Amino acid sequence: MQTARWIRAVALAGTAVLALAGCAIEVEPRVAAPGLPTGVPCGTVTFANSPWIGYEANLAVVSYLAKTRLDCTVVEKDLTAEEAWEALAAGEVDAILENWGRDGLKKRYIDEERVAVEHGMTGNQGVVGWYVTPWVVEQYPEITNWRKLNDYAHLFRTPTSGGKGAFLLGDPSYETNDRALIRNLKLDFTISVTGSEDKLIEAFREAERNRRAAIGYFYAPQWFLAEVDLVHVKLPPYSPGCDAVPEKVACDYQPYDLDKIANRAFAESGNPAAELVKNFQWTNADQNEVARYLTVDKLSRDEAARKWLDANPDAWQSWLP
Repeated sequence: MQTARWIRAVALAGTAVLALAGCAIEVEPRVAAPGLPTGVPCGTVTFANSPWIGYEANLAVVSYLAKTRLDCTVVEKDLTAEEAWEALAAGEVDAILENWGRDGLKKRYIDEERVAVEHGMTGNQGVVGWYVTPWVVEQYPEITNWRKLNDYAHLFRTPTSGGKGAFLLGDPSYETNDRALIRNLKLDFTISVTGSEDKLIEAFREAERNRRAAIGYFYAPQWFLAEVDLVHVKLPPYSPGCDAVPEKVACDYQPYDLDKIANRAFAESGNPAAELVKNFQWTNADQNEVARYLTVDKLSRDEAARKWLDANPDAWQSWLP
C-alpha cells in the first residue's frame, strides 16, 4: 500500500511538473517586441538630404524612427539629387528617401551597374509644372493656357528681365525643362533664377501679397500651396517619350509616383533600417504637415518628426521591422 501511494504521489508530482512546463511554454513570447530589431544590428546608416522641404520632411521622420526605435547612428549628407545618386552608387550613401523619376540614372545604376535598387514607393504623387499666382488668374482666366501666355508676357516683366516676362526658377540644381520649353514653344519669357526653394516661395508670396504677376516652376506635394493656391498652367500634354530629348522638349512634365532608392548592398544586408526605409510610405498631406512644422513653426527635424509621430501612431507602426 505504501509503495502504491508513493508511486501515485510521484506520478502526480510528475504530472504537475509537466503541466507547469506546458504553461511556461504556452506563455513564452513568440515574437520580438515591436520596434526592436532582431539579428543584424543597425549600426551606422547614411541618408542623403536633398534641397527641397518635402524631402527634408521624409528625412526627419525616417531618421527619428531609425535613431529612437532601431538604435541606429544616423548620418545625413546634404547633396543635390544628382550627387545623391553618385554617392549611393559609390557606397557613401545607403538610401535616397524621395526620388523624382531619373530614368537615365536608374538605367545606369540599377539596370547596368547593378549597384542600386528601387526600394519601394513613398506614397506621394508628384506634380511638376508651371504655376502662376491666383489673383492673376482671377483677372485673366485665359492665362492658364500656354497659347495665351505671350499676350500677357508684359505683366511678368521685371527691371532685370530685358523686356521679356520673367520666369522664376528655384534651386539651380533642380533638373528642369523650362529653358527648352520657353524656346520651343516660342514664348516671350526669360529665366530668372531665385537661388533656392525658400527664395522661390518668397517670390510667389510677395507677388500674391502685392498683386503682382508671377509665373514659375513649382510642384506638389508642397506645403506652400495651402497658403497660396498657385494655379497650374496647362502646357502641351505629356505623353511617354515627349521629353526624351531635353533640347527638343515641348510638352508638360511627367506626373510622378515618387519612390525610394537604396544601395544594393544595404538593401540586401538584413539591416533593420533598410526594412524601415522600404516600408516607409505616407500621403502628400502627411508630408506637407511635417514640412510646415519645419518651415512655418520653425521646429527642429526631431521636434517636427516627434510631433507628427505622436499624433499618427497608426500610420507608422507598420513601418518598423
